[in-house]
Amino acid sequence: MKQFQYTRAVSQQSTIDAIAKPGTKIIAGGTNLVDLMKRGVTAPDKLVDINNLPLKNITSTKTGLHIGALALNSVVSENSLVLQKQPLLSMALKAGASPQLRNMATVGGNMMQRTRCAYFFDVSMPCNKREPGTGCGAMGGYNRMHAIFGASEQCIAVHPSDMCVGLAALDATVIIAGKKGERRIQFIDFHRLPGDHPEQDNHLAMGEMIIGVDIPDNNFAKNSYYLKIRDRQSYAFALVSVAAALDISNGIIKQARLAMGGVAHKPWRLFDAEKALAGKAATEENFKQAAQIAMRDAKGYEYNSFKIKMAPAVIAEALKHAAGLV
Repeated sequence: MKQFQYTRAVSQQSTIDAIAKPGTKIIAGGTNLVDLMKRGVTAPDKLVDINNLPLKNITSTKTGLHIGALALNSVVSENSLVLQKQPLLSMALKAGASPQLRNMATVGGNMMQRTRCAYFFDVSMPCNKREPGTGCGAMGGYNRMHAIFGASEQCIAVHPSDMCVGLAALDATVIIAGKKGERRIQFIDFHRLPGDHPEQDNHLAMGEMIIGVDIPDNNFAKNSYYLKIRDRQSYAFALVSVAAALDISNGIIKQARLAMGGVAHKPWRLFDAEKALAGKAATEENFKQAAQIAMRDAKGYEYNSFKIKMAPAVIAEALKHAAGLV
């Protein structure tokens, strides 16, 4: 591992000033960044520890719920406000990683984590995300875990987070601070698709940091579910996951929210399926039809085409659980 400088941030502004300089990165829990440094995937000159900043709050607001960027995944998943207002987020968090990692990982760090693609982590292999212009090793390699939506010729890696799938389904907003002050961006727009620049994971600019997430009030608490299909029950990334949230009145779906993990370079929102469900009865048949609509643009590769068959079954099953039909 390359030698680096380490400092503790004394304020939000000092952090912003520090990360505006090339080669400087923020560290909080370090559950992803340290792994990348050990493997030589990234080699920062300086780390700024932000754990002392006052960004751990979880509070009700006039319009919803605010969660600070330094709130621990384990704390958020068990918080009474989250369990009462946004249980889908708690389900997604508990499906991710191990208890030990959740006890170190932060909300902001979870959002910033990078793909677990084996070709990205192996510095001896070509990877346009790690080193632009070298090619995509997964394209013609072992791509069982890779994308079926939104991929490009440059990259077919997937985003690894479960928490982010839940936040995408819940219409969350990311709060960002930088030299020009604060700005807000819809969660579904925060992460990027690979396109021609897979090295760019998100829309965070140089000298900006995540300070929190806002989730608007909704009527999904009674009818939500997170379903994750993986190779083993504990500490495994998703083959396919689905965050499903329904607003049901007298058996009719007033609103639906659906997002998927393990299938794209970012949490993948199923807008067409949501529209198809609105105004329909909460039945297994309607859930299956919506699941087929969700798969219209799916494209598989040599080893992951099974996901195209698996995904609609997972969507329908998640909706059944959310509706209380299981």
